[in-house]
Amino acid sequence: MKHIFQKGKNPAKPTLLLLHGTGGNELDLLPLAGMIDDEANVLSVRGNVLENGMPRFFRRLAEGIFDEEDLVFRTKELNEFLDEAANKYDFDRKNIVAIGYSNGANIAASLLFHYQNALKAAILHHPMVPRKGIELPDLAGTSVFIAAGTNDPICSPLESAELKEMLTKANANVELHWENRGHQLTATEVEAAANWYKNR
Repeated sequence: MKHIFQKGKNPAKPTLLLLHGTGGNELDLLPLAGMIDDEANVLSVRGNVLENGMPRFFRRLAEGIFDEEDLVFRTKELNEFLDEAANKYDFDRKNIVAIGYSNGANIAASLLFHYQNALKAAILHHPMVPRKGIELPDLAGTSVFIAAGTNDPICSPLESAELKEMLTKANANVELHWENRGHQLTATEVEAAANWYKNR
């Protein structure tokens, strides 16, 4: 997978896995990493799927309707890439914190839904529920921050609340942060995520 790796100043810190939104790339969320933890490793990945020339992490059939088969395949692909990257760049595979926006937040949530130890923690900006009707692994010890918009036209507040409930039922420690905005990534939600991370 096309990516950027930046070695952090402090090897005890997590590796921040950056996952962009539709049409973004591996450069998009680099400023967020600096705001969250400027001493951590950064692994920023570009999605392997193109939709009308725009990079994504998995295919969708329509707005808000995921191609589940492709989602499962791409989630496995990303999980295996993380194994390889941990070996290649010599970082702790068990200490990865995902930071995802929109489509990137959805693939990060899918990692949580499908693999017990894929992520130590996740910051999900405007995620949807990746799959319904499946048994989640035990996520005890995993922390999740969800940033959601009360007026988000793509991801309804009900969906954000449902995702929180599903992750909480799987024993994850979840905080849901509301912005009185739409689907855009706001400075205040990034600030809230940074505060959550520092107190984690």
